[in-house]
Amino acid sequence: MLLTQSMNRVLQMTGVDALAVHSSMFWRTVLQSVESSGAVKSCVANLFCVQWAIWLANCCVEKIEEFQEEFSSLSAGVKQDMPSEVGQTYSNTPLLVMEPRRFVELLQMCTLITQGAERLNEGQNSKAITDLQAASSLPAPRTLVAYTHLLSGSCLARTGRPQMALQCYRTALETDSQCVGALYQSALIFRRLGNAQAEIQALRLLYSTLMLPSKPVMMSDDVLPSSLLLRGQTLSGLLSVPSALCVLHSLAQKCVLQSRMSEGVENYLGLLAALHSEHHRVCSEDSHLPRLPELYLEAGAALLMAQRPLDCLTLCDEVITTTLDLLPEKVVMEEPESADVCTGGEDKVAMLLWTGAAYLLQGHCHCHLQDWKQAVIHYTRCINLLVKVHFKEKGGQPQVPTADMVDEQRADLGVLQRLKGLSLAWRGISFMQSDELRNALRDLHLGLQAFPECVGAGLWCGEVLWKLGRRKEAASCWEKTWSITTHSAESIPVYLREPQSGPMLDSAELRLRISKLDPT
Repeated sequence: MLLTQSMNRVLQMTGVDALAVHSSMFWRTVLQSVESSGAVKSCVANLFCVQWAIWLANCCVEKIEEFQEEFSSLSAGVKQDMPSEVGQTYSNTPLLVMEPRRFVELLQMCTLITQGAERLNEGQNSKAITDLQAASSLPAPRTLVAYTHLLSGSCLARTGRPQMALQCYRTALETDSQCVGALYQSALIFRRLGNAQAEIQALRLLYSTLMLPSKPVMMSDDVLPSSLLLRGQTLSGLLSVPSALCVLHSLAQKCVLQSRMSEGVENYLGLLAALHSEHHRVCSEDSHLPRLPELYLEAGAALLMAQRPLDCLTLCDEVITTTLDLLPEKVVMEEPESADVCTGGEDKVAMLLWTGAAYLLQGHCHCHLQDWKQAVIHYTRCINLLVKVHFKEKGGQPQVPTADMVDEQRADLGVLQRLKGLSLAWRGISFMQSDELRNALRDLHLGLQAFPECVGAGLWCGEVLWKLGRRKEAASCWEKTWSITTHSAESIPVYLREPQSGPMLDSAELRLRISKLDPT
C-alpha cells in the first residue's frame, strides 16, 4: 500500500494520471516517467527493489520474469552514494540500513536460485543449470552460493550424472560446511549407487551436523535474512532435510542391514533415549518416523541380531505392556478404498500387529536360548492374536485372510500374513527340536500356506519329512524352497525378517543328501 501511494505521488509529479494507468503496466509507467529525472529516478529504483523483494518473498516468479530486463539494469542504475553528513550526529538525511548495490546483488542471487528451482521442478534441467552456474559466480553470502551448487547437483542427479552431482554437493559443503542439504542429497546418491559404506558415512556426518547448536545470526545479516526471500514451496522442498532423529533412524537401519550390529544397536538405543528425553519430546511427533512401538520392535530385532536376546525380551515386554490391554476381541481389516476405514480401526490393527510382532521376537529370543518350551508358548501367543483378524473385501463378508489376498495396496494384510507364517513356521521348528514331528509338520505346512516365501519353513518342512522317512517329498520340498524368489531385504521391517540365530540348516548338506538318494 505504501509503495503504491509513493508511486502515485511520483506519477503526479511527472504529470501522469495514475488512475488512467492499468495495474499490469503500473511499474513500467512509473519507471518510464522518471527516465529523465536523475534524483527521482534513483529513489524510484530503490523502491522498485523493495517491490522486487516483496514479489520474491511472495514467490511471484512470473511477475519477476516480466520485469527481468528492468531488474538486470538495476545493478548499474542503483547508486551507492551516501549522505555527506553520514558521520554527523544530527543529520537530516535518514541512514541506509543496507547499501542499495548490496541489496540488488542479494535480490539477483535469490531470484536466480528461485528460478533455478522452478525450472528444475518443471524438468528444464539444462536451463536450471545455466542459471545456477551463473549465480554461483555472483558476490553473495556463502550460504546462497552453496545453494547454487546444491541445486546444480540436483539437476545433474536428475539427468543421470550422479558422479558430477556428488562433485557439486562436495563443492557446496566446501563453500558452506552447514549446507546439510548437500550431505542429505549425497546420502541419497550413495543409496542409489549401492555404496552402503559411503551412505552410512554421509548419514553420520549429517546427523552430527544437525545436532550442532545453531550459530547466532550476525547483525549485518539480520537486516534482511535471505530466508525471507527464499520461500517458494518448490525451493523449500529441494533444500529440505529430514529431522535429526529421522536421520538417526535411517543410520540405525542401514547399519543393521549391513551387519554392523554394534553400531546399529547403539544408534537405535540413542534414538529411543532421545525420543524419551525432554529436549526431543516434540520430535517424537515427527510424521516421518515410525511410531514408537515399531521403533522398539526394530531396536529389539537389532539387539537379537547382536546376540543380546535378554535385552530384546525387555524391549518387547515394553511393547506388550503398552498395547495388550487396548487390543480388541476381534478386528476386521477392510480394503483401503472402503469408505468405512477409519483411523481408529487402523490403530487397532496396528496395535494388534505390534503386539504379535513382539511375541514373535520373544519366541525368536527363546529359540536363540534353546528354551523350546518358552518359544512354543510365545509363538502360540502371537498366533492366538493374529487369528482374531479377518479381512473384508468391498461388498463382501469378513473372512480369514489368505496369502493370495496380499498385494501392494494391502500393506497391513502383508504384515499379518508374514507374522502368521513366521510364528507358525518357528513354532513348528521349536516342536521339531523337541522331537514332536507331527506337530512340527502341521505348523510348518500352515506357515507355508500363510507365507509361501518363508525359506526357513520350507527347509525345515523338508527336514521333518526326511526324519519321517518321506525322503522324496523332502527333496522336492527343498528344491522348491531354493527356487523361491525373495523380495529385497530393505523393503521389509527388520523385525519381520527371518531370524539368523537359533537352529539352522546347511543347504550344502541338504543338497548332498539329495544327491545320495536312490534314483529309483
